[in-house]
Amino acid sequence: MAHHLIRRVETLGHPRILVVGDLILDRYVWGYAERISQEAPVPLLRADTREHRMGGAASVATMLRALDAEVVLMGGVGRDDEARLVRSMLSAAGVNIDLVVDLDDRPTTLKERYIGRAQDRHPQQMIRVDYETRDPISADVEANLIRRLHTAVGSVDLVLISDYDKGICTPGLLSALITECRRQGVKVLADPIRGSDYSKYRGVNTMTPNRLEAQLATGMTINTPEDALEVGKALVKQLDMDAAIVTLDRDGMALVHADGRAEVIPTRPRQVYDITGAGDMVLSVVGLCLASGADYEEAVALGNVAGGLEVEKIGVALLSRQEILRDLLDHHRHDGGKRLDSTTLASEVAHRKAAGGKVVFTNGCFDILHVGHTRLLSQAAALGDYLVVGLNSDASVRRLKGPTRPLNSEDARGELLAALECVDAVTIFDEDTPLRLIESILPDILVKGGDYRPDQVVGRDEVEAAGGILVLIPLVEGHSTTGLVQKATDRTLHLHLHSAEVAPAGPNVRTVVGKPISTM
Repeated sequence: MAHHLIRRVETLGHPRILVVGDLILDRYVWGYAERISQEAPVPLLRADTREHRMGGAASVATMLRALDAEVVLMGGVGRDDEARLVRSMLSAAGVNIDLVVDLDDRPTTLKERYIGRAQDRHPQQMIRVDYETRDPISADVEANLIRRLHTAVGSVDLVLISDYDKGICTPGLLSALITECRRQGVKVLADPIRGSDYSKYRGVNTMTPNRLEAQLATGMTINTPEDALEVGKALVKQLDMDAAIVTLDRDGMALVHADGRAEVIPTRPRQVYDITGAGDMVLSVVGLCLASGADYEEAVALGNVAGGLEVEKIGVALLSRQEILRDLLDHHRHDGGKRLDSTTLASEVAHRKAAGGKVVFTNGCFDILHVGHTRLLSQAAALGDYLVVGLNSDASVRRLKGPTRPLNSEDARGELLAALECVDAVTIFDEDTPLRLIESILPDILVKGGDYRPDQVVGRDEVEAAGGILVLIPLVEGHSTTGLVQKATDRTLHLHLHSAEVAPAGPNVRTVVGKPISTM
């Protein structure tokens, strides 16, 4: 599945998406929470940084832009300094804001968060202050937006509804929007409010409520992931949808189709720092995938990955396709093993480079793995993101080292290398040099031991011509496979000579090569 998802990310294209919903400005005030205030028993924050990010539908729009989608945004802001900031930030992100209207009856929705650091620990949110009006937009504003739906829907591949219950997503606007989308054959994906009445979403193709929202909307309880499948079935029937997607935080996501197919797609354990923005990220990635022609299973699986990456960050943070791709590649590596043939390796390296990773290559016989090898490999791995080790085949080693080598088979040597945490991939080559292998992957960094001169390193010219570099790593004195083999040979000969004294042969003793061996 991971390989299939990697391919999907690489072929997402640049779909055009209309985002409809409530625009929010998120303000973060960072500082040190060093002591308790003398005025009241509360932490005192010594602020040093102020940061602004997009929230609500504006967050979804900027997330989609960071994921290389074309985005048109429909929503509203007040006539204030925050509105000017929102418009400026959206324009700078490349979001089309032609359908963002001014609202005379309210301020721009602002959520102000205070983030404290203490004793070099991970920063924590201390308090949030909201400035907002939740009343529905006026009839005139609603009518203005409805008049513009025909042209807006006709120019996009998918519509996302990001409803934060701040007044934009009125039943009238959503009804007109869903009707127009159905008429033009454009899919609609909704992230609903927390409430018991979801009638205004009837007719959307799918939605992404979280655990609590799904329970409130259906009156059902989700105690297990399997319960979410029953809730999803109820939502599909209730709202005439193609599918329901219920997000279940640590339990993953439940996907239920109108035809009865249902499954829970689990998530991988993550270090959770902040859940802010996770729902928007899931919505954005699911929408991006559906707009690009993916099926629901692919869209949910990738949304799951993106939501997991988002909770590892503080606040509403943007993700790139490269970050999602790197996460998939890391997981795929652990699932699929490290020992790759040359064709698979070339594909894997191409994926890594597309994800912005730096590929490192080194090679050798690695007949007897020793401290010199492990130090070289660990230092090589530290130079980049993906360490590939080219391993001489048994036939290649015999040609280079003589008929008594290798002492260990290529399978055994490959297994030992793959067991090292610093090694990401091992591939066997049969030629005397790894030149053809190097030419097939063109690593960013070519590594060899310090006993080589630069002009002696095979593949150096090819790597440097492609923009890569050569790094020579000093060897560990007194450690080489040839030296270890010679030591072992000398020691065996020494023991053999010492044991060559012939012992008296008794009835239960026979002599083999001068050494008494009991036959009892």
